[in-house]
Amino acid sequence: MIIKQKEYSIRGLAYKIRSAVTQDAKALSDVRVKIDGETENMDREPGEAFMDERDFKKLIKGDSESQKNLFLVAEAGERIVGFSRCEGNNLARSSHRVEFGVGVLKDYWGHAIGRNLLHESIRWADSESIRKITLSVLETNEKAINLYKDFGFEVEGILKEDKKLSDGEYYHTILMGRISQVDR
Repeated sequence: MIIKQKEYSIRGLAYKIRSAVTQDAKALSDVRVKIDGETENMDREPGEAFMDERDFKKLIKGDSESQKNLFLVAEAGERIVGFSRCEGNNLARSSHRVEFGVGVLKDYWGHAIGRNLLHESIRWADSESIRKITLSVLETNEKAINLYKDFGFEVEGILKEDKKLSDGEYYHTILMGRISQVDR
């Protein structure tokens, strides 16, 4: 799905959120690896499940053509600094929901990029009559958990000792969901 571009200026940073296009593929490949190395809040270590430019082009093309998927990028200047994705499916029993994921380069934290990617994703989901958005978040990522709660997400479950981090300890993954208030 394609959405209309939105512009923001927060704490001295001007950026826009727009739908990903195939020309973003190389930058997205690089940004994804960098984000994975900047925080343990992501599912992957740097380079794991690597997606190259060709992989991203295919993903962007498919998402652009699908009514159930949304791939957004945050662009500051001419640089992609974050992205989010909602992935749905066409199975009858679960076609009413999408799964949300987000990543923002650490140098750009504090400018509400993640918040605005989430906001635009929710706006899209509501406009497409998508009833539910789900996500998973590491238990230690309290800032993200609070952000999701601010947008109406609720804890739906816990995957105990789901992730092993660099300190050798195991951590829980929190499963959260938001049911749309549109058409209820």
